Amino acid sequence: MPDLLQRLQRWAERRLPALTRYRRPESLPIELHRRRIYIVPTGFGLGFSVLLLVMLVGALNYANNAALLLTCLLGAASAASMLVAFRSLDGLRLGHIRAGHAVAGQSLELTLAFDSRRPRNAIRVDLGDSTTAFALDGHASALVKLALPTARRGWQPLPRLRVWSSWPLGLFRAWSWLHPEQSVLVWPRAESAGPPPHARADDARHMRLHRGDELAALRDYRAGDPQRHVAWKASARHESLLVKDFEQPQSHPQWQLDWRQLGGLDNEARIARLARWLNEAQAQRRHYSLWLPGNEIPGGSGPLHYARCMNALAQLP
Repeated sequence: MPDLLQRLQRWAERRLPALTRYRRPESLPIELHRRRIYIVPTGFGLGFSVLLLVMLVGALNYANNAALLLTCLLGAASAASMLVAFRSLDGLRLGHIRAGHAVAGQSLELTLAFDSRRPRNAIRVDLGDSTTAFALDGHASALVKLALPTARRGWQPLPRLRVWSSWPLGLFRAWSWLHPEQSVLVWPRAESAGPPPHARADDARHMRLHRGDELAALRDYRAGDPQRHVAWKASARHESLLVKDFEQPQSHPQWQLDWRQLGGLDNEARIARLARWLNEAQAQRRHYSLWLPGNEIPGGSGPLHYARCMNALAQLP
């Protein structure tokens, strides 16, 4: 029976112009209305209709008024449930979609924000083979989380989402399609093993000035500098006080992640290696920079810097 309903739905999509129109991507927000909501009986609803038909024939054959009244009441309840299923989707609005981060081959988490002006129950959203149910209170919004499978890095357009409901009796299914005009960025998959990245030498540009043991330079006096660091002899030959400054190499040299250092690899292999180096730098809390063709990211650290570098890798042609 589910296969029959799916074939019926595909037949309707091919022949109804409105369904074809709403297969195209749409800009957010998207609001459902009566022209894009469709109703089909469920398998249970078809069986219930056959049962009502048998009850009607029996009641008329035996002139049983009580059975005829029961049949009419059940038929009216089923017709009312069709209207309620339609109203469960009518006016439902998809406001925005927020996407998380994922590496190619993993599932990317999507957060869909639905809002409504009245309460709604037992609404389901299908994405591929997964289904998520949610409900809405009046004048409130609901955040629905879905897992989007990914296969390759780069920009991936969002597929169509099916929103449906068979509430309250399960006799009819009201459904509609949502096809947001939005893409998500999938990060590249890192290689499993390889050589370590190159650390930048501890030259004068990457020394950290602080009060150490080795004299680095003289600078102007600033309020709060200790008097024992004042260079009295040198200050006597200048108009202002000079203070001794000291330096020592950084305890963790900066990593220079450079596309040009991987000349023996193809582009995808370079991207995979740089992604692994970024993962190692983030795990070790290193300070690192990234050079890519047409994009040079200066040194930094932390989650935001890591996301910026991974986004740049994912968008390479």
